[in-house]
Amino acid sequence: MSKHAFDPWTYRETSGYTEGSDLTGYKIAAIDGDIGKIDEATDQTGTAGLVVDTGPWIFGRKVLLSVGVVERVDHDDEKVYVDRTKDQIKAAPEYDPDTHGDDDYRTRLGGYYDDTYRTGM
Repeated sequence: MSKHAFDPWTYRETSGYTEGSDLTGYKIAAIDGDIGKIDEATDQTGTAGLVVDTGPWIFGRKVLLSVGVVERVDHDDEKVYVDRTKDQIKAAPEYDPDTHGDDDYRTRLGGYYDDTYRTGM
């Protein structure tokens, strides 16, 4: 695996995430500013994701972030830093609570974040 490989559904070893940690309520910081707080966090191997309540930023819309975008977790400040811009997150495939576990949706979302990893880094 090259050093630039991206796995959208697995935390990076360098992120500071500890398996079993509850990130619910942590704030999310994009490269260019805060985007909301974590409403729900899952850490199942190969499908881990963060549902983020964006509040007024995107008119109360929720977004699903694949945990592969997590650059680091700051447990002291209860903040998760991601390596995407607000616009990249806003342009991601729309989150639907009824289909967020669907393989097709996760494939599209993972592919989107993989593409933004390659072009945005």
